[in-house]
Amino acid sequence: MAVFTLTQNMSQRIDNEPAYILHTRPWKETSLIVDAFTAGHGRVGLVARGARRAHAVLKTRLLAFQPLILSWAGKGGLKTLHAAEWQGGALQLSGRALICGFYVNELILRLLPPDDPHPALFRHYEQTLHALAGVDEPGPVLRRFELALLSELGYAQTLDRTVEGVPVEPSARYGYVFGQGVVQTQDGDVLCSGKALLDMTAGNYTDARTLAESKRLMRALINHYLGDKPLHTRQLLLDLQAL
Repeated sequence: MAVFTLTQNMSQRIDNEPAYILHTRPWKETSLIVDAFTAGHGRVGLVARGARRAHAVLKTRLLAFQPLILSWAGKGGLKTLHAAEWQGGALQLSGRALICGFYVNELILRLLPPDDPHPALFRHYEQTLHALAGVDEPGPVLRRFELALLSELGYAQTLDRTVEGVPVEPSARYGYVFGQGVVQTQDGDVLCSGKALLDMTAGNYTDARTLAESKRLMRALINHYLGDKPLHTRQLLLDLQAL
């Protein structure tokens, strides 16, 4: 269990926090800036001092998709990483699953505000990584995570009822209005069948039409909240599919 204390200068210290690395980038001559997704503190920015030195232990541990225990201290936007321990149970993502894993990481980096805890989303992230490692078709896994992420952040409204509270009928077609939810008219930002909306609520993507409509709805929602800047990993997936 993670613990934290406050030092005399009000600098917060966090010890033994379960986490995954989302992204790293060089900083100064020998260090790294690390974006981590943690169980109890959400997305945090850390400085790993000396991590780029030739024999630095941290360099071999700050890898994506590996369950870690992190300890850090500091205040403000960037804290100082003090320790990173591997929990065991390393995940082996390769090929398309690896790119999908980086896509999930990029979604968290772009949409989740820093220092905003989401323990349920952290658990869903772990489940998503394990699911990606064991499936040939990642589409349903990605749709479940996208919906969980957008719902946690308040961006995706209830899908099995309209904004007026009327239950969705599987045989009807509906619109989806950004910031509001499902509407009974077909004048929304995205159109979707009632069956697809109900399937998404249940996490059931066995129907090919549901999978296609859910992809369209999730893409529209994500694009709306991302703004003009596209996702790099999504474009990479599109390029691979075109080969």
